[in-house]
Amino acid sequence: MNAWVIVLIAGLLETGWALGLKYSDGFTKPIPSILTVIGAAASFWLLSIAMKDLPVGTAYAVWVGIGAVGTAILSVFLFGDPVNLMRVVGVLLIIGGIIALKFA
Repeated sequence: MNAWVIVLIAGLLETGWALGLKYSDGFTKPIPSILTVIGAAASFWLLSIAMKDLPVGTAYAVWVGIGAVGTAILSVFLFGDPVNLMRVVGVLLIIGGIIALKFA
């Protein structure tokens, strides 16, 4: 499988485990806690596989960027996080950075 696809999946899993942290309620809820730990482990494992073929800095930055953007967007819908101009601009800047790293 292509390293970029692997880092994309790892980034999506990062979004999942970051949101899972909220649902786990400080690791006091067993099922969300277990799913969060499994998601985090899978995300790290896939990132390590992608780093076999991608530069470390690029793979890590893209992984974090996907996770940050996914978490920021989904938290608006799932948790009612506020939406304002600065947040939208911030997310767009992260997306721009991910695109720039992909083509660098």
